[in-house]
Amino acid sequence: MGCSMVRLFPSGRRNDFAVRRTLVNCFLMIAILIAGGVFFSCREQMVVISAPQMEVEPSCRVRVLLAENIRQCTIRLRGGFSILDSKGAALIPETIFTEQGVPMVVGISAGCPTIAGRTFNDTELTILPDEPGIFAFDGNDYRGNLLLKVNPDTTTFDAINIVPIEPYLASVVGAEMPEYWQIEALKAQAIAARTYCLYNKARFGAARGWDVTRTAASQVYKGIRSESLRSWQAANDTLGQVLTCLHEDGVEEIFPAYYSSSCGGHTEDAKNVFGDSFGPLCGVICPYCKDVAKPNVFFWPMTKFDKQQVSAALLVKYPKLVDIGDIVNIAVEKQSNYESLSRLTMVKLVGSTGKFDFVRAEDLRLSIDPAGNKFRSTSCKIVSIDDDWAFLDGRGFGHAVGMCQCGAEAMARTGHNAPAILLYYYPGAKLARAY
Repeated sequence: MGCSMVRLFPSGRRNDFAVRRTLVNCFLMIAILIAGGVFFSCREQMVVISAPQMEVEPSCRVRVLLAENIRQCTIRLRGGFSILDSKGAALIPETIFTEQGVPMVVGISAGCPTIAGRTFNDTELTILPDEPGIFAFDGNDYRGNLLLKVNPDTTTFDAINIVPIEPYLASVVGAEMPEYWQIEALKAQAIAARTYCLYNKARFGAARGWDVTRTAASQVYKGIRSESLRSWQAANDTLGQVLTCLHEDGVEEIFPAYYSSSCGGHTEDAKNVFGDSFGPLCGVICPYCKDVAKPNVFFWPMTKFDKQQVSAALLVKYPKLVDIGDIVNIAVEKQSNYESLSRLTMVKLVGSTGKFDFVRAEDLRLSIDPAGNKFRSTSCKIVSIDDDWAFLDGRGFGHAVGMCQCGAEAMARTGHNAPAILLYYYPGAKLARAY
């Protein structure tokens, strides 16, 4: 399998030939491993097969932030394990601290990590589980390795799952879409998620020590419990496939292939939500999602938030707002107007001091309701009701940039395949193979 001319690094950060060749070689290893057998966690039968592809090179794995700035967690391994220090040297090979399968408490003491009461004089530890290559973190099973990394404050640490890309995607697809949805929709989800993951890995990974989070802040990853036969099929059938667009220098490069649950009738330009200017991330009409989204999602009910709590939440996210005082008015500054709906893109916050500031409407939404389960989209109206800010006449669920997941399912039900779905929601994009 050859490698197309796809830039895995965004503009301004060119990867040299050696890096490209390493990526090609290790991704070929993934293809060979998958071709050699079927690897999956069969959720329907609760059968867990050993984690596949763990022998691939580190550049072919994704680092998922499971938890950050924590002081304690619990891990459990099904068998023996090895511990590597920050330089990759084995500290205690094949060590079992307690009876096999018993949970162990991980903590921090005097700036050093502790496992089951034993202190290790290093700032980073990597736990490598023996077969079946699975560990439990705070009760949830994950494939791959676990990196424990002490933070500069020396009182907290981050927990990072290092897992090959395809097993990661099998979990993401199962977490982001119902497994009973059409396989072409699941395949479109796998390609979009792979593209998003590789973009973030190349663009941000080196600077922050992890590539993506396990939450909707990146894309939802639940480990083994969200895997299924069909999510694995979606990942394997689209092995290495990504979306690209033409950069101004004439080189095809991947882009952050955003997606959301339901756009409410029209997707949004990324520049209005995230500030991105990639060509395929422009808004398109979506006559599809209304046929799949639940009625109380496509048209969501009014939700209210206490005004003082809204001011406090925004101040935590944007400390500079302290100068404007309590927020006394939220006014529409900019909005996108489409035939079927309008969507707020920028709001003006007026404070009790008479000063004001501006924030993107999507940032307002997630500051007030980080999970986004009540304040579901910025396609809504804002009204002051006594001591509350009310958001009403809402449509859609999520930021609405890129692929509409409910729309993708509706398109698949009417016979569209994964490439057709993706090229509709990412106009001007191309399908390519990164490996």
